[in-house]
This record gives sequence, structure tokens and C-alpha cells, in this order.
Amino acid sequence: MAELWAGIDAGKTHHHCTVIDQDGSRLLSRRLANTEDAILALIADVLALAEGREVHWATDLNQGAAALLISALLSHAQTVFYIPGRTVHHAARIYSGEGKTDAKDAGIIADQARMRRDLQPVRAEDETIVELRLLTARRADLVHDRTRAYNRLRATLLEYFPALEASFDFSQRKAAVILLTRYQTPEGIRRAGQARIEAWLRKQGCYRPDKTAEAALRAAQQQSTTVVGQTAAAALVARIAQDILSLIEQIAEVDAQIEARVQAHAHFEILQSVPGFGPQLAAEFIAATGGTMDRFGSADRLAGIAGVAPVPKDSGKVSGNCRRPKRYDRRLLRTCFLAAQNAARYCPESRTYYERKRAEGKNHKQAVLALARRRINVIWALLRDGTTFQHRSPDLALAA
Repeated sequence: MAELWAGIDAGKTHHHCTVIDQDGSRLLSRRLANTEDAILALIADVLALAEGREVHWATDLNQGAAALLISALLSHAQTVFYIPGRTVHHAARIYSGEGKTDAKDAGIIADQARMRRDLQPVRAEDETIVELRLLTARRADLVHDRTRAYNRLRATLLEYFPALEASFDFSQRKAAVILLTRYQTPEGIRRAGQARIEAWLRKQGCYRPDKTAEAALRAAQQQSTTVVGQTAAAALVARIAQDILSLIEQIAEVDAQIEARVQAHAHFEILQSVPGFGPQLAAEFIAATGGTMDRFGSADRLAGIAGVAPVPKDSGKVSGNCRRPKRYDRRLLRTCFLAAQNAARYCPESRTYYERKRAEGKNHKQAVLALARRRINVIWALLRDGTTFQHRSPDLALAA
């Protein structure tokens, strides 16, 4: 029976849907609001147009603004394919005309879905996966905000009190950040004295308050000049320090939520047994893979999507050249890279493999990527068989 293909160019407030048949002829082109009523009306009209024929839907987003659309389609037992926006952008070059419209993009999406056989259908995600994806994304945003706040704190402090800025690594010493919520200037620190600052820091529950108070007083004694704008800058430093402490608390809250949810997933215990994985990286891996290996089919495909498998770049007589892939899941690459880097430091087997790659002339990043690629095979096998990781001797790992 003839089939129809419905391509949807998804957007924040509106989508555009184009339906074509086997010959590529356009049967419907409609702009619709990103609301439930409009989406349900579109589904009803397309199914009526199909008259019993199977409809294959395709969209250039698989979450975010397209979440409601995909949920509605899946609830109506429709097959939905995902075509990345980058793929649509490059495919547009082979179609006539240089103009770009939502209707044209929707038509390209539908036509690509009609011609290609390598597209993976979108599957409904369970509640845990969606929560982990949202929470890990929230955590990443908070960590980025904290990093920017640390950088702004140091830059502002450098404007009027460089000695104190050089005395602490604020990202590693929370007591120094707490100090800045009350004492920000050389005069204020000298006037308070080491004993009073130490007592106040101890009351705030700081670790090693004596060392922090001593370093702060030493920095204050190095500067007696009052820099122009010190008052305003000190007020900003106090505000930024409070923001950093608030971000630290928010990150801790999100970490607790992630750990509570990831423990309920079937892959958690297996990933936890793999060296280099903790609750956070395990949650990010599960969120990035959708909590199942079914969508990948093989360890090689998983490695390709993770960006740890080199791709050939051969042409004519030139062969054997490989390069980093340009299309991959950056979240999954980050997770695999960080886990492999941790394992190279603390796991004897991984350390042996890492050092062997360094001896072959690879730099640190290349050696970690090679280790991450090797570990993909291990993780795939463990998740496939439902078994935990078992350590072996470094001598056996070196011979592998």
C-alpha cells in the first residue's frame, strides 16, 4: 500500500508540516501553532488524507519545542523519525532555489524521510530518563553559572585588592568565598584582625578557618593604598560571593535529586561498577543514551555517536587517514571522556592502557579518547549481558 511522509519543521511557537506521497508530490502544507488543539487537528487531517495508508512522520527536533508534538504523535501510535537540523541544512543544498522558508524545510524533511533508510524512530521515554535529562541539563547550567561567577569575582577583586585575589583558589576553598561576604577590603581585614576573622569563619562552619584568616591578614598587610572605586567594587564582591554560595547550594540540591533518581534505573549498578563512573556521570550517560542500547544496535555505532571512534578520510591513492567525527553527541562524548580520564588516574587496568598509548606517541587527549573507545566495548557488553565490571590484573590488560 502506498505510503505518505509528513515532514515537520518544528519551532518554539509554530510548526510547519508538509505531506508528500511516494512520488514526492505535495499533498498538504500547513503552518500550525505549538498547541495541543492545533497538533491534534493536524494529526486528524493527515490521517484522513492518508485514507488508511501508513504515515511516516519526521521532525528536525526530538525534544524541547517538539516535545508536545512528539508525545501527541506517539500517543496516536504514529511512527516518528528524527532528522537533525544540521542534516536538513546540508540536504537543502541539493534542492533548487536559495530561499529558505519553513515550508521548504518541512518539504525537505519529508523528502529525506522518504528516501533514507538509516533513520532511527523516536521512542517514548520513561519518566526517569526525562527527569535525568532535565536535571543533568540544569546541573550543567548551574555549574557554568558558578564558573562565570568565580571568574567575575576574581576579576573584580583584582581591580582593587590583587593580593587577596592571589592568596586563594576560590573554586577550591569555600571558606575564602564565605570570608568575602563580610570582609572585602584591606582596611576591613586589618581592623578585624586574625582572631576575630577566624572565630567568625569557625562559627560559619568553615574548614581550617585559621589558615584562611591567616592568609587574608597576610594579604591585607601587603596593601595600604586605597584604590579608586574600592567601595563599589567591594560591594560587588560581597554580592558575587553570596551568589556563588547560593549556586553551590543549588548544585548540591540537584546532585541529591539526580542521585535519588538514577539509583532506580536498571543500568545504574552496572555503570557504577565501571571505573571512572560516579552517580553524576552515570546519570549523564543514561540520559544521553535514553536508558537503552536498542537504539544503537552495536558498540561501534554507540562509539560513533559518542564521537570517540575516528572516521576514515580517504581519497584516491590516499588511504589510512582518520579524523575526528564532526557529528556526534557532545554530552555523551563529555561523559565518556571524563569517565575514561578518571579511570586512567585511579584504575590500574585503565592506567596501563593509557600509558601504553602515551608510549606510542599519543598526547593526553588522544590517549584518553583511545581509552574511552576501548571502554565503550566493555560498557556495551556489560549492559547487554546485565553483568557488573570485574577487575583484572594490569599484566592481562597490557596483553589485551
